Amino acid sequence: MNNKQFQKQNNMSTGKIILGVLAGAAAGAVLGILFAPEKGSATRKKIMDMADDFGGEIKEKISGSIKTVTDQFENAKSDAKGLVEKGKYKVEDSYNKFKNTEHLVDHQGK
Repeated sequence: MNNKQFQKQNNMSTGKIILGVLAGAAAGAVLGILFAPEKGSATRKKIMDMADDFGGEIKEKISGSIKTVTDQFENAKSDAKGLVEKGKYKVEDSYNKFKNTEHLVDHQGK
């Protein structure tokens, strides 16, 4: 496994862990509020406030993940372009060497 694959796998694992922790915390908080002895309207307001907070955290996490994927894609695209350029150079270099060799053989044979 190369370094980029390890980083990608590590980022995905970290994201899953964070998402799991956030979901667990939200579920625990909702259950705590539901079992707290308060009026229904106060409980519903607390749940709505927590849902808004949780939604904001999820939105931030998704935005961060999208940025990570976008950055990785751009890096891969840049690497691919570099490989194509390197390949083109090697093909042109090999072709030029072949032409020079062919030219030398023609002159030596005459």
